[in-house]
Amino acid sequence: MSRHGLHRLTRHPGPRRKAVIIGVAGATVVAGIVATTMPLLAADDLSIRASADTTATTVAQDGDNGAKTTLATCAVRCDGNPRGSREAIVRFAVSTLPATAVNVRATLRLHAWQKSPATVTAHASVVDAAAARPALALPGAVLDTVSQVAPGFNEWDVSALVKGNGTWTVSLAQTGLETRVYWASTENRNPDLRPRLEIRYDVAARPTPVVTSAAPSPSRTAPPSPAPRPTPNPTRATPSPSASPSTGTGRCGEVSAHLVPSCGAWWGMYSPTNAAEGWDHGGAVAEVEAQVGRKFDVVHRYHDFSNAGSNGAFPDAYQRKQMSEGRLMFFAWESRIFSSGTVLSWQDVYSGRYDATIDAVAGRIRDTGVPVFMGFDHEPEDEPAKGSDADFVRAWRHVHDRFAAAGADNAVWVWTMMGWSGHHDRYAGLYPGDRYVDWVGYDPYNFHVCNGSKVWKSPATTIGNFYRWLDENGVGAGKPRMLAEFGTNFDAADPDAKRRWFEEFPAALKAHPKIKAAIYFNSPGMTSRSSTCDMTMNHDAASVAGFARAGRDSYLRQPTGGAR
Repeated sequence: MSRHGLHRLTRHPGPRRKAVIIGVAGATVVAGIVATTMPLLAADDLSIRASADTTATTVAQDGDNGAKTTLATCAVRCDGNPRGSREAIVRFAVSTLPATAVNVRATLRLHAWQKSPATVTAHASVVDAAAARPALALPGAVLDTVSQVAPGFNEWDVSALVKGNGTWTVSLAQTGLETRVYWASTENRNPDLRPRLEIRYDVAARPTPVVTSAAPSPSRTAPPSPAPRPTPNPTRATPSPSASPSTGTGRCGEVSAHLVPSCGAWWGMYSPTNAAEGWDHGGAVAEVEAQVGRKFDVVHRYHDFSNAGSNGAFPDAYQRKQMSEGRLMFFAWESRIFSSGTVLSWQDVYSGRYDATIDAVAGRIRDTGVPVFMGFDHEPEDEPAKGSDADFVRAWRHVHDRFAAAGADNAVWVWTMMGWSGHHDRYAGLYPGDRYVDWVGYDPYNFHVCNGSKVWKSPATTIGNFYRWLDENGVGAGKPRMLAEFGTNFDAADPDAKRRWFEEFPAALKAHPKIKAAIYFNSPGMTSRSSTCDMTMNHDAASVAGFARAGRDSYLRQPTGGAR
């Protein structure tokens, strides 16, 4: 979890404690639950063009604002005019959602030509979008905010407004830049640039029993000389593999061979412990689960290359217990020795120097007999001492290939980046290739004042920037995505802001449907805790209440995971 030079400021002199405990859902559990719950059919999509748009302003204008090829936004003081504000007004007529549509997620997409340091907020609006020169009106409910305009399409989560079929009008209000930002309108001659409302939804269906198999997931790479595979533990079931490695079969309650839920997303947690608590990693997770009133689907913990103790000889007893209870494990493996503070280079890894350690870990992972999430050196862009980007790719592939040779094809590989825009030019060179990656992960945070900023980012803005960059640049195209870490600070001026942030989080996930898992990084050690900075989700009762409410959302209650 780093942002612009801010990495976990607390470097533990002893073990680096990132609790990773991710539960695996069993096929027998899937069969039992899906047969008794109301499943959903595959998610559908609608892409709806605006039925009308215009620019609202009090500034005298020539012509018809509703018939121009651009929409405009501008702050209250605009281009020197103290009363020159402009708002883009866009209306959509939604008429084709079926009566059985549930979990409706709506995203407004508007195209801008230039990058602008402007904050643009979407509101519900009563302005007539077909009017030639409408006046500004009092803004309706806030829907979502983009903190900086990007060239190309910008997105706002408007799910709170678009509840189903009907006519829905959105206004876009600008702050932070006292000059106009122009957006493509419905009159733009290029139809691909015109405003769109992207809607995703699930379709309720009658319960359908699902017959599943406890067979281990198929191998994804042909190992050069596989070691003998032991028989999986018959007391521990595996998720039902589907035909596609990246998506389920379409019925809720099924999980692909690469641990992708067929609808919704996994809900996960990293919860640290310390010496005073006896390094009880299991208790650290159980304590948070008791606070929020549910089990987590995924539990995250960080390990080192020592191949000793619970730091290096993983999975340990805590993780094995949690796996037996149906949680998915996410082992984030760091090329370090926590106890000594030794940092390994990536050349150390791919040279073969640590092959015995790699093979030992691969053997233990293989012997679990169930799929597990596996990462190697998360956020490598923040590790300059370890080598070049090319060195990282070579080390990743070496570790992956050693696992394949050991027959540990139950490892599901998660490539995790910071996702910071300052490193966008490096991500293609850090990507090991589709053959070596099963999920794409990144670590978005609403730091607020924790990193010196005063910007408060909504959940959609927090997770949306790198999501769009991945879409636009094709890195890991077709792979499911994971928020391998995410978090938010509180707002000292607004005690309920953190609670609301959590409550808004499920809607943000629904608007970014490629994200199939979200893991909260519940540690105060990532930043310096102060009177204005605390990134833990349970630093006060209101935050816990908001997080618990998010965890009750149906989108995050997988019938095959910890939510049951």
